[in-house]
Amino acid sequence: MTRCAVLGSPIAHSLSPVLHRAAYAELGLDWSYDAIEVDEGGLAGFVAGLDASWRGLSLTMPLKGAAFRAAASHDRAAELTGAVNTLLLDPAGPRGFNTDVGGIVRALADDAVTALPRARVVGAGATATSALVALAELGAREVEVVARRPEAVAPLRELGARLGLGVVAGSFDASGYDDVPVTIATLPGDARLPDAAAAGLARAGGLLLDVVYGHWPTALSSEWERHGGTARSGLGMLLYQALLQIRIFRNGDPGATLPGERVLVDAMRRALEDPHAA
Repeated sequence: MTRCAVLGSPIAHSLSPVLHRAAYAELGLDWSYDAIEVDEGGLAGFVAGLDASWRGLSLTMPLKGAAFRAAASHDRAAELTGAVNTLLLDPAGPRGFNTDVGGIVRALADDAVTALPRARVVGAGATATSALVALAELGAREVEVVARRPEAVAPLRELGARLGLGVVAGSFDASGYDDVPVTIATLPGDARLPDAAAAGLARAGGLLLDVVYGHWPTALSSEWERHGGTARSGLGMLLYQALLQIRIFRNGDPGATLPGERVLVDAMRRALEDPHAA
């Protein structure tokens, strides 16, 4: 049997097994997919100890930087972000990919967002780099990054320069923000913003894509809904980044469409709606 898994610490909460198992069943693949607790210090040894039955690994926090270092090669999204969430176990060495970027792009497309001139990112951590690359792919030329520490925006400003994208720093101390069509929130699920900042972001933020899905609704998504806005959880991003991972594991290429992919996505959505039945 071909083996795949998601690694991270903690990992028990992960819905990746639900998505991958549903997809493998739909594709008729006799593959396994498990959730395995691995911390950052243990990743290199874990990968080195895998035998030929292993095909691919999904990586969640805190392993995306370590997976980047473990990969023998990287796709463009991984190179730009310095983060790998997918390892294809090739005899020549693990191939690293970042499917979070594509997951964000496809999740926004579900709300008919396929191009936009500017946007806002809330938070300046690791996921913010993937959000920035995704927004550049959608044609954005200006992104405000709202962060607790202005100095945390500096690496994102440098990344923006590589992407031809202007990045400006915003503050949680503000109560008024310029209007944008889309906001991507990359904060932890239990994060709370000052009331004035949360209200100001909700009034001016357009569609909210909050990458959180385990702590829903978040304080920010609730604020969005209080102001009559639309807030989406990270489940769409999770689904589509998993779809791209499955393309990689089966075809070796995130751009290579799977057989019956529309039906496949529907099966993955149903699995998310009732994860205990999967």
